[in-house]
Amino acid sequence: MLYPAIEPFSHGLLDVGEGHQVYWEQCGSPDGLPIVFLHGGPGGGCTATSRRFFDPRRYRVVLFDQRGCGRSTPHASTHHNLCVDLVRDMEHLRQTLGIQSWLICGGSWGTTLALAYVLRHRQRVRGMVLRGIFGARSQELDWLYKPGGASQLFPDAWHAFSTALGPADAQQLLCAYDQELNNPDEARAHAAALAWCAWEDAISSALTPRRTAPLAPTDCLAMARISAHMFLRDPWLGDGGAVWPTQTLAGLAGILLQGQWDVVTPTSTAWQLHQLWPESSLRIVPEAGHTTSDPKLRQALIKALDDMADMTETSADETELLTTT
Repeated sequence: MLYPAIEPFSHGLLDVGEGHQVYWEQCGSPDGLPIVFLHGGPGGGCTATSRRFFDPRRYRVVLFDQRGCGRSTPHASTHHNLCVDLVRDMEHLRQTLGIQSWLICGGSWGTTLALAYVLRHRQRVRGMVLRGIFGARSQELDWLYKPGGASQLFPDAWHAFSTALGPADAQQLLCAYDQELNNPDEARAHAAALAWCAWEDAISSALTPRRTAPLAPTDCLAMARISAHMFLRDPWLGDGGAVWPTQTLAGLAGILLQGQWDVVTPTSTAWQLHQLWPESSLRIVPEAGHTTSDPKLRQALIKALDDMADMTETSADETELLTTT
């Protein structure tokens, strides 16, 4: 179901300031439709599989590892690592690569970053394909990290997650994990990171095994530490709500994908965004959870990206025809 494995035709490290170097790469056709891929997390990073969702004959795919994760440096750093920084990095990268405007493909946390970017740089976005819609609002964070949400569906996994650090207030797990993930004792920080990632794994897939290739402790540390940091401190997230549209996204092409059995980002969030975005198409994928390791969701994502290429190319042809006429 994936496109064949492909190697980048260019890559590098972009100095974005504050001591951060952001890894980026370009794949596919240099003359294709520019599209930027926003990975999940926060703190997840891109993989070789990320390249294979896109038709390499039609797309010029830009992938980058957000601050502190993947091949970006310094690893697992939360210093100057908030939404405002990541949006600025995207603009810096777009300008560096000489791209006038691009499409966006994002999943999970990648949808949060996509919304944050489009609300501030609407003229640079031609359309979006978003999967597993996550606005990082207070009710969404409470669903994941407080009793009474996803914990009710996975009580065994929640028990392991909520007790991994010893006695802790279940209402304040984010704070407890944030403290332990920054423990100077590396073994304790890694143990907390593994517990964090185990909880996310347990609720991410509609299938088992949930992760065929477990993350290394260092990758778990980046994921968990950056996530806890942002969810607690980013003024655009939680009650701030600065990534969630307050008015319609009229005029922007979009496809929203949502696994029918997605427990990480329940379908109600995708439905709410769809109401604010009349041009968007909401596609509920049966027998799929949150992760693209679920075959039906992966297949739906590839189909959506193919459809977006059709829509964008058709729109460009119509514009050229009107201009000529």
